[in-house]
Amino acid sequence: MSQIESLFVTRVYRAELNEFGPEVDADELEASCYGIAEDDEAGQDWCEENGYPGYTSYASLTDLGWRSPIFADVIKALDEHVMSFAKDLEFDLADRKLVLEDLWINILPEGGMHSSHLHPHSVISGTTYVSMPDGTSSLKLEDPRSGRLMAAPPRQKDARRDLQTFVYMKPKVGDVLLWESWLRHEVPMNMAEDDRVSVSFNYKWE
Repeated sequence: MSQIESLFVTRVYRAELNEFGPEVDADELEASCYGIAEDDEAGQDWCEENGYPGYTSYASLTDLGWRSPIFADVIKALDEHVMSFAKDLEFDLADRKLVLEDLWINILPEGGMHSSHLHPHSVISGTTYVSMPDGTSSLKLEDPRSGRLMAAPPRQKDARRDLQTFVYMKPKVGDVLLWESWLRHEVPMNMAEDDRVSVSFNYKWE
């Protein structure tokens, strides 16, 4: 009798940020994101020089948890979520732990996008969502084997989710998504008139 099983599974974690840690108010977090963006002249200059649509603090700020108490609360929650995901992944961390490496703000206006990429020097990456207006883009995840499929035929349009080459996840405000940092992902063009606001992060093993 034939038998088929799934091997080398790609795990993606989804939960509400406020499931752990202090209560984080979405409106207050959004206001803090815009306030920091307005004051961050170095970040604004970097975005302009590099053709980045909207704003990101990735290249300019490394101390969001110190700058704003609400970001300190976000970090406390994320630490718990990452620990929960690491248990699901059955990582053997030995006497080391996963710690926050980077945390940054993303503000994508109408027409803004973030092309396909991965985070090669981290273990777990993710995003928590601050503002997701109607019509804004989902997170697009790519099958990590796609570069090795070579002569394989395309999947059927109604293929089950775990066999699709690309999966779109539509988070809501207050959600946190986590994935292993080698998973290629992108943010397609924001088709909404309003900004898409999120906070992304990386965790390393040390």
